[in-house]
Amino acid sequence: MSACGFHVIATCRIKSEAEILALKNELFPENDNIDILPVDVSSYESCSSLINKVTQKYGVISVLINNAGITADSSFKKMSLDQWQSVVSCNLDSMFNMSKLVFSPMCVQGWGRIINISSINAQKGQFGQANYAASKAGILGFTKSLAAEGASSGVTVNSVSPGYIATRMVMKLPDDIKEYIVSGIPVGRFGRPDEIAHTIKFIVDENSGFLTGSNIAVNGGQHMF
Repeated sequence: MSACGFHVIATCRIKSEAEILALKNELFPENDNIDILPVDVSSYESCSSLINKVTQKYGVISVLINNAGITADSSFKKMSLDQWQSVVSCNLDSMFNMSKLVFSPMCVQGWGRIINISSINAQKGQFGQANYAASKAGILGFTKSLAAEGASSGVTVNSVSPGYIATRMVMKLPDDIKEYIVSGIPVGRFGRPDEIAHTIKFIVDENSGFLTGSNIAVNGGQHMF
């Protein structure tokens, strides 16, 4: 997104200023077009504070990428109320919290892009992830509904459903588990983070204004429908 000319505001869970600076130097060294700000996306008040800071400095937000996602896996028989609520709060409530704060200003300015990151498991389900799959499936319905409201104002709303991507979290899995996962992916490998970024770049493009209310599955053929 930074390469496309946008000033990017990345977010992270609440951290100290020193931790945020270290994170920026690690991920985006010498890139003055990217800031990292702390936020708790499960809290409307925290999101409101973030958006106020950003808009006061940069003006109306033109692109919002909702990509919060945590897991608390457990078979449903053993799943606790906290496991359910924490995942749904972070993954799904965050859609409302962040989108609510930017959607109307986008409509007023007559242009906007909202991209919501769902998951392959929202579409096919996954043992031990009733909470995660439900939260990510909710994103699909949210996306289509908000797309219908924003279409006449030049605001598009779409979702992306990644499969297994070679993130730090996935790469920490035991080798035998990773081999098992890859065996079920027709292209024979994990996806790359930059492939998800490329998909988002396409959605955000000025020439993609006719694309709204859609979900793009990027999963290497692991789930086709």
